[in-house]
Amino acid sequence: MRENQGSENRKQVNRKVYLLTIEQVCSELQVSRSTFYDWRQKRRAPQCVRLPSGALRVRRAELDSWLAGHEEVAR
Repeated sequence: MRENQGSENRKQVNRKVYLLTIEQVCSELQVSRSTFYDWRQKRRAPQCVRLPSGALRVRRAELDSWLAGHEEVAR
């Protein structure tokens, strides 16, 4: 049972959450901050995390998922 516990701890250590700043998200999407906040107000932006300091962050996985959901096949 103790060996299994060590395995679980390693899984948790390897599961990192990457948080992006709004500036990083805007840069990657090539949109202005005002466009991002407009999308956010309209609930069209990727889900954000509010830190205790009040700053917003976007999980890398959330941005990737959001982008995948907005892909459009070129015709």
